[in-house]
Amino acid sequence: MKILRWKQACRAIAIGAIANWLVITALAQTPKEIDWPSYGNDAGGMRFSSLTQINRDTVARLKVAWVFHTGDISNGNNGQKRSGFETTPIMVDGTLYLTTPFNQVIALDPQSGTQRWAYDPQIDRSLDYGDGLINRGVATWIDSGRKGAEPCARRIFESTLDARLIALDAATGKPCADFADHGQVNLRDVPGYTSAGLGEHHQGWYHMTSPPVTIGDLVIVGSAIDDNNRADMPLGVVRAYDARTGALRWSWDPIRRNITASPTAVSSEKWASGAANAWSIMTVDAARGLVFVPTGAASPDYYGGLRPGDDRWANSVVALDAKTGKLAWGFQLVHHDLWDYDTASPPLLATIPHGGKQVDAVVQGNKTGFLYVLDRDTGAPIFPVEERPVPKSDVPGEMASPTQPFPVVLPAVAPQSLTADLAWGLTPADREFCRAAIAKLRNDGIFTPPSIQGTLSAPGNVGGMNWSGYSYDPVQHLLFVNTNNLPARVRLIPRDKVASDNEDGSYGAQRGTPYAMLRRFLQSPSDLPCGAPPWGTLTALDLASGSIRWQVPLGTMENFGGKHPAVPAGSISLGGSIATAGGLVFIAGTTDQHIRAFDSSTGKMLWEAELPAGGNATPMTYEAGGEQYLVIAAGGHQAIPEEPLGDALVAFSIPR
Repeated sequence: MKILRWKQACRAIAIGAIANWLVITALAQTPKEIDWPSYGNDAGGMRFSSLTQINRDTVARLKVAWVFHTGDISNGNNGQKRSGFETTPIMVDGTLYLTTPFNQVIALDPQSGTQRWAYDPQIDRSLDYGDGLINRGVATWIDSGRKGAEPCARRIFESTLDARLIALDAATGKPCADFADHGQVNLRDVPGYTSAGLGEHHQGWYHMTSPPVTIGDLVIVGSAIDDNNRADMPLGVVRAYDARTGALRWSWDPIRRNITASPTAVSSEKWASGAANAWSIMTVDAARGLVFVPTGAASPDYYGGLRPGDDRWANSVVALDAKTGKLAWGFQLVHHDLWDYDTASPPLLATIPHGGKQVDAVVQGNKTGFLYVLDRDTGAPIFPVEERPVPKSDVPGEMASPTQPFPVVLPAVAPQSLTADLAWGLTPADREFCRAAIAKLRNDGIFTPPSIQGTLSAPGNVGGMNWSGYSYDPVQHLLFVNTNNLPARVRLIPRDKVASDNEDGSYGAQRGTPYAMLRRFLQSPSDLPCGAPPWGTLTALDLASGSIRWQVPLGTMENFGGKHPAVPAGSISLGGSIATAGGLVFIAGTTDQHIRAFDSSTGKMLWEAELPAGGNATPMTYEAGGEQYLVIAAGGHQAIPEEPLGDALVAFSIPR
């Protein structure tokens, strides 16, 4: 009896402690924790949710809760580009907000998927938008000077393919009349730029695909520019607008014509370039008043003879003062880029244990497969980085950077080389085809410059890491990164031989330079990559130690380009991951049209579900009505014709 009473007493104490913990947890569960208010959930882009209803034990029970069809699909006919559904919705104030490939903004009930309102900006779908018809989402902002019931007390901001910044009333979807010109800013209007000869934003050349960011009373947008079309392209300017009025507050240029960072550069009259555009997702640190901007390549991508020097601040991550737009610091990941190695992944802000203390850091990767962890205040590497010699260019007129920054401790998370003897093929004929193709190329390892002969580029221009980015579990200090293993062949074509060159591939005119460019991925007759599988992996990197915790193949390419028997696991992926306190990593993005859940500690796959089309987007999760939902856009990828297109936003939950 005494033992029984003791057990009962212990049980009562335990129940009381659990009850107290639940109360404390419930009180601490702020709207931000059950919502998903930014593209990356928090403003620093960790893509981590504290929700635990869906966890290692319950994830296998996930079922489709609802599906919403936008109706916005383009198969590339009728003079239009193909569409891709890449949005990551946000969830605030009990409403889900998303964008479509045609820049519609739609508000949904988060429990049923029922439409509440839709706004269509009526973009011109016939323009030659370089990245196709895509958009990745919206940003939101609360006007502290207005009451909740007043129009535009909460605003939804979208930047469009045809270069407009639009402010909408979150409650009704109507344009905010007091913002700029009846609710929108023309982003092609860059004061002073045309008159200064700094480039005009022609329609189609400038096409925003990523959401803006908000900080203080500002809304900030980057720029997406067809940087391989010509040397003399518009500048990749970043601009801040007053979130209430739409007035321009400041602008910042990653590079300026006739200005180089190199004291040994040739005369300024020969400098011609643009772009270095901030086309990917930005993040902010409100406490520090900083905006973190990833920048792409200067134009054109594969020849830099007219842009000598390092081309700062192209291919960089920069911290800008949010109030003034002035550069606080910058770190360049690739000097004088000749490989289209954009800093495409969003900067991720996290606090990591290092040297016996907690350090506020910026995690930044790019298409090379390298990761850099930088001090958030200074940009100095937390894990050491050293400049190492890299191959020289043999192209007349080109001066490649003699060195590139290599992480010393952090391992590359994607293969960076491929030799002919390591060529892979599904059949002996495939292997021989790949071996012969590789043997013809200049191939001196990563950062081998493009050549007239033809150069092997590993990683290719889709990465490594692309805009998919990464997610971070702050409890386990694990960074989750999906990467591609898809080497490419790049060949420069002298201008006088362009007309007679008829090889099939992705052609870049590079007008204004002595060379056009031809690029194609190294694939066998079966359409599968020539590099050894896996062609895509998911990696967990321990940021406390700087080492890989686990790495697993992600998805399959067994149906890529046709049905293939006995294909090894691992697929290229375009679409990011999220992590949760339930011990899970969710990710889609692969060519096999599945979304999956992995155990964040071990990398073991715990759940997968087939989608109606490729989930080439980053998922998100939220709680509504006491239930946790997982949502993914499933519409296929505009640049992968092997994938079917769709228009479905799919929500999963655990049936009650």
